[in-house]
Amino acid sequence: MTGSVRQDDFPSPEQRMPEWDGDHVHDMASGDVDTDGELLGIDPAELGDDDLIREMQSLHRTRLDTLRHATDSALAHHLRRTAELETEYLARHPGREVDPSRLRDA
Repeated sequence: MTGSVRQDDFPSPEQRMPEWDGDHVHDMASGDVDTDGELLGIDPAELGDDDLIREMQSLHRTRLDTLRHATDSALAHHLRRTAELETEYLARHPGREVDPSRLRDA
């Protein structure tokens, strides 16, 4: 039997990666480049709904592999881009449909 694991044994990505500045909503122009010369991607506000969904699906599909095996800077970029795209999705769909089967009893 294993003992309990303390929460501070596993720092959050923000604490673990100094490259991730925690600013989830960047005001980016199309094809902007960050301070390291890394392409940040198209501003999510410029994407159509289908493209926005496709980009989010791609990031979610590669999430575990990126978390487990990518460099810190690649993971930081993945976190930042995911936050940007999801923030844009929520801004467009504030009253999104919630599946009742996903609710928990209080």
